[in-house]
Amino acid sequence: MFGIYLKRELSRRKKAALVIAMGLALGIALVITVNSVSAGMQQAQEKVLKSLYGLGTDMTVTKAQTAPSSNSSGRPKFDFDAKSDSSKTQSSDRVMTQGGQSLKSSLVTEVATQKGVASAVGALSLNVTKVDGSFTQGKAKSTTSGSGQQGGPGGQGGSTGAPQVQGGGASFDVNSYSVAGVDVTHQDLGPLATSKITTGRTFTAAQTSAKVAVLSKSYAKENKYKVGSTLKISGKKYKVIGIATPDSSESTTDIYLPLKQAQTLGDAKNKVTTIYVKATDSKQIATVKTTIQKNISGTTVTTSADLADTVSGSLSTASNLATSVGKWLSIAVLIAAFLVAALLTSSAVSRRVREFGTLKALGWPSRKVTRQVVGESIVNGLLGGVLGIGLGLAAAYTVTAISPKLTAELGSTGSTGGPGGPGGGGPGGQAASAAKNTIDIALTAPVSVTTIALAVGLAVTGGLIAGAMGGWRASRMRPADALRSVS
Repeated sequence: MFGIYLKRELSRRKKAALVIAMGLALGIALVITVNSVSAGMQQAQEKVLKSLYGLGTDMTVTKAQTAPSSNSSGRPKFDFDAKSDSSKTQSSDRVMTQGGQSLKSSLVTEVATQKGVASAVGALSLNVTKVDGSFTQGKAKSTTSGSGQQGGPGGQGGSTGAPQVQGGGASFDVNSYSVAGVDVTHQDLGPLATSKITTGRTFTAAQTSAKVAVLSKSYAKENKYKVGSTLKISGKKYKVIGIATPDSSESTTDIYLPLKQAQTLGDAKNKVTTIYVKATDSKQIATVKTTIQKNISGTTVTTSADLADTVSGSLSTASNLATSVGKWLSIAVLIAAFLVAALLTSSAVSRRVREFGTLKALGWPSRKVTRQVVGESIVNGLLGGVLGIGLGLAAAYTVTAISPKLTAELGSTGSTGGPGGPGGGGPGGQAASAAKNTIDIALTAPVSVTTIALAVGLAVTGGLIAGAMGGWRASRMRPADALRSVS
């Protein structure tokens, strides 16, 4: 009879332990899945910011935006020599600083001395619009005036025998591209930092004034340039020494030049358009931003968090769901799992009245009985943790294997300080932004050691909570309860 009772009791305990472990496992698995997907979202957003804006630093400093003057249309103008032979091909380059805004180079040093700034590097972003083509000479034809024929503007009568030009026209090709001036002595920070040289070499510290250039892979391929080729911009020749491939997607810059060469090309001596800033502590970026804005007037400081607000599409929607709905869902499921574990443990203890009552009758103190229950609960919690980690890793692996495609779209850039990038720092400008304003990202779900440690901590916590409830219930039992259960 006792053997049958013992088998039934062990079966009940196994079932209760399994239910408790599975409840904790589901909660922990959900936490791991949400954390890993959120980490994947963050990595995807970083790739988007690098791709759409070329952002490879903590923050950028640019000149505060000012309203354009009423006399300026903001459109490039081209002047051609009307006296020259119009049948010949004519060419003109219009070089403008990014957004028409620039800062003094001395501000780079001033930004670098601010509290919380590890390093600061200046860069100059230029837009080059090249126009090539020719005018077509029309043929002159003499006409004889009749009665009341309209020969002049506004319906006025034309002169007798006045020559008229017929068949004239023009054919021009317009090509725009971006140029970034790089501080060759600090290439680990700035517009070239988000790309790696795949062919040729990068600049050396001694080439501050050299007429050399590094091209983006896409621009070099499109225009059939290679290492050793000669590039001509606004009448100046530059030797191509390297081809750069961006870390992700397409580059927002077509041509990289030494900063001094870019300043000469853009008639911007001792000027920069963007200051790239690296903070000493990535967790203090908001504080450093406030410090720079407070101490250096007339500037706009843009961080990756600011740029993330301009990105929309399915990536933004999924990220919001993962960080808001997923977070609160995980918390709700965990609370429910802890509660169920505590109630089941307490219920299991109440069915073990005879066991604990007998142990107390044999001289076991209440604290020893409590330790017994808590120990069993922790074992159940760890079992749930192992199962939860296994389920969470399986879910994360499934997400990574499927790699669902998310789309990120460039929203409004006006709030970030300028078109085309962080405060105008994205060298592509409005033209580049319009052409490269959408990117597809494959979602992954990386699981970090921190996430695993969190899962183990939650498993132990769940076991302790359940054990505390069951231990409190067991400590209140008396030996007489065991005698009554026997009778």
